Amino acid sequence: MIPRHLVISVAIMLAVALGMSVYVWRIRGRVAQTEATAYPSPLAPPVSGPTEQITLYVAYDDPGVIRPQSARIPLPAGRQQRAQELLRALLDLYLGKSSPHPLATGAEVRDVYLAEPGLAVIDTNATFADGHRSGVLVEELTVTSLVQTLSANVPGLTRVRILVNGKPRETLAGHADLSDIYDISQVNQMATQLQASQ
Repeated sequence: MIPRHLVISVAIMLAVALGMSVYVWRIRGRVAQTEATAYPSPLAPPVSGPTEQITLYVAYDDPGVIRPQSARIPLPAGRQQRAQELLRALLDLYLGKSSPHPLATGAEVRDVYLAEPGLAVIDTNATFADGHRSGVLVEELTVTSLVQTLSANVPGLTRVRILVNGKPRETLAGHADLSDIYDISQVNQMATQLQASQ
């Protein structure tokens, strides 16, 4: 027969080992969760190029208007890279603490492609669309802001298409139609009306 004190000692050691296993498992889960939220998206390399004066068309939710706003940002020489940096500057403004038109944390423009003559294709990430607030006005303000900012700073554009993770999507968040190509002249008319309501 095994002495009683030995059985108790083994039981205590097993309980301690089990308790330590649970503790380590929980700590690992917290570390993994912290690492995932600490770096939600890869950091883009800093843009090199001369700083230039640009015009961003900024959406303001409260009055429901679009207003032009001057900014100075570094822009690369390539036309396509310039288009990307313009929209990234606009989204940085929307992702700020005192944003007039807040977007979901982690929303980004993945790429901008200048395809056939006059066509720009904006590729956003899923967070941009999935985390966007639903509503006719806020969605139209977002689309108009993106299109106006591109057309004002990239000459020769006549149409814009918006994709989500490289794929077409029916709507932004239930209202703004993303299934079609936006005609810049029609968006300009809408932007003029939204500016006139200031």
